[in-house]
Amino acid sequence: MATTYEEFLAEATTEIENAKPVNININNEIRELTDAEYDDLIVRTASVKWDAYQYNYIEARQVAYGSIGDQLDMMYKDAINGTTTWQDHVAQVKADNPKPE
Repeated sequence: MATTYEEFLAEATTEIENAKPVNININNEIRELTDAEYDDLIVRTASVKWDAYQYNYIEARQVAYGSIGDQLDMMYKDAINGTTTWQDHVAQVKADNPKPE
């Protein structure tokens, strides 16, 4: 799996090269992309992949954490019972959805 922008760029380049020819329809005229348009498509594809890699973990963590109310309830019960349920839950969410380096 790619972990750097350069790796995502190489991955996108391979994908676009393997998809050639790519055609576009402008004003009912179908034509193949120009070299500049291919280059732009590669950069845009790599950028989308890079952004997803960099930021999708945030949404995944937000969903996995659950509501603030549920977390406060866990903290309250931990304080009353001397347990670490909330801390364990947060650690597991972070382990399951690591932040990219």
